[in-house]
Amino acid sequence: MPIHHHNPIEPHAAIAFWQGDQLTIFDKTQEVFGVQKHLAAGLGVPAENIRVVSPFVGGAFGASLKPNYYPSLTAMAARELKRPVKVVYTRAQMFTGHGYRPHTIQKVALGAGRDGKLSAIIHEAFHNTSSFEPFSDATTSFLKQVYACPNLHAPLKVAATDLATPTWMRAPGAVSGMFALESAMDELSYALKMDPLALRLANYAEVDPESGKPFSSKALRECYRLGAEKFGWANRKAEPRSMRDGRLLVGWGMASSVWGAFQQPASARIVFRADGTASVTSATSDIGPGTYTVMTMIAAEFLGLRLDQVHFELGDTRQPRAPAQGGSWTTSSVGSAVRGAALAITAKLLELANRDATSPLRGKAPDEVEMFDGVLRPKGDVSRSVAIADVMRRTGTHAIAETYDSTPSPERAKYASLAHGAQFVEVKVDPDLGTVKVTRVIEVTACGKILNPLASHSQEIGGVVWGIGMALEEATEIDHRYGRIMTASLQHYHVPVNADIHAIETIFVEEEDTIVNPLGVKGMGELGMVGIPAAIANAVYHATGKRIRDLPITPDKLL
Repeated sequence: MPIHHHNPIEPHAAIAFWQGDQLTIFDKTQEVFGVQKHLAAGLGVPAENIRVVSPFVGGAFGASLKPNYYPSLTAMAARELKRPVKVVYTRAQMFTGHGYRPHTIQKVALGAGRDGKLSAIIHEAFHNTSSFEPFSDATTSFLKQVYACPNLHAPLKVAATDLATPTWMRAPGAVSGMFALESAMDELSYALKMDPLALRLANYAEVDPESGKPFSSKALRECYRLGAEKFGWANRKAEPRSMRDGRLLVGWGMASSVWGAFQQPASARIVFRADGTASVTSATSDIGPGTYTVMTMIAAEFLGLRLDQVHFELGDTRQPRAPAQGGSWTTSSVGSAVRGAALAITAKLLELANRDATSPLRGKAPDEVEMFDGVLRPKGDVSRSVAIADVMRRTGTHAIAETYDSTPSPERAKYASLAHGAQFVEVKVDPDLGTVKVTRVIEVTACGKILNPLASHSQEIGGVVWGIGMALEEATEIDHRYGRIMTASLQHYHVPVNADIHAIETIFVEEEDTIVNPLGVKGMGELGMVGIPAAIANAVYHATGKRIRDLPITPDKLL
């Protein structure tokens, strides 16, 4: 797999200005506190004297997880010039300034019985880093948790090269590793004359193969079933080159995907006012998944308010500390903190209400009541309630402010928590030109509870598009004599455009999982990409009979 580069529409940029010894910097970052710490160390300034602000990020997806070099340059220039300074990358600098998905080489060997059950997996991976900084995307990490196999050896070795340091890029490690593993599984299915889906079901892991722990939830089997049904997988002819649409070769391929269901410590603050409005803050980011919306939804749900009564702000080191937005853990982490702060306000209102001897809520515990449409009431009993505005006015309370620190439950340690998915892909290949079109994708995802269906489907569609780019188009070409990047433009580094994208249907299989976090949500932003390159490559083999193991799958490799 070649090097890949992030290329969001918005390039990296920062604006910095000083007021005395106080620095304010606006930066395109996924972690404001990470940039603050970086600048404090580099500039010799106390962290509390540095304010980092990042209310909007026009796409980052790993490119802004680590502090980049331009914030410090911007801050130093502003200090020397004693005036605000703005630095914006050119498109060419987007290829040298923030890292990339590393060049990866993988070697896979599978051993299985005639029944398809795996007895051994050897999966070696190698990728590069720079000569001055270690970096690993953990290419083989998730592979150990995919299939029930008694013998698995999956080492990863990282080589120092005279290139810039790589960084995380959407679905880091997982999409690279699963491309190799799922391609090998497909190849095994043909060697066994076994349906690729049947082979995966034969090796379905009921418990975590690595730790032996039960899964907190796992609906992958239902993803397979539903995806195959929606796609019409039963109508697939097994022989390569056996399906056609006129002169075009038609191929059907599938793959599995996996990603972690992570949760990080996070804090959120809610100020609930007597007029029935609330302000919510947390120093997280929004790199495109709709963090503003989903945090507003969570706060509104537990405060019993309409969405327009809640105002959510993020991306400022003056706000409660939150983790970087990466790893698909923001909703589980920050969302759990917002929920906790809302429930703390509910408990405070109950305490205020019960100062009145005639309160109908006397004797109720905080977890037995809820806020809803301006009243505090027992759950499941709308006949007894108190008006929140009356309670706050009577007790002289203009506002209630609560900051909640959320941490993963110790219960999680007893389980393996993962999000899963299945991808079914149709391609049409021109046998004369070698061109490939991904004409149809069915992606089925099991990632806990879906809080915002519209944005969630959009996230999964975006993952499919990234996967199409990775499979068919994207490659950074290096002049290995000098380390120069030869394709540092969108003229030469190809990404999918609208004409490359056809029918994509995304489906969710919801899981009830109270172990993974209080909201029952799992990460989805990266999961949607993980199996797509492998599914496309497998479909291309089914269409053409040619197994392409080197991405991208370009026409020259099929002719």
